[in-house]
Amino acid sequence: MPVPKRRTSSTRRDKRRTHWKLEAGSTSNCPQCGEPRLPHRICKHCGFYDGRQVVEARTE
Repeated sequence: MPVPKRRTSSTRRDKRRTHWKLEAGSTSNCPQCGEPRLPHRICKHCGFYDGRQVVEARTE
């Protein structure tokens, strides 16, 4: 079974992992209330989706 001849240095290891980062999620503004929300999701603030009320608005 093949085994690495030399230890992988931390620099080489970190160079390989440079693209392993999270991207920030995209947000859009709700057309009803203007609050930021995730696309294709119900607005948590007003309960609207696709121009109609789907759930009751949160009251806190």
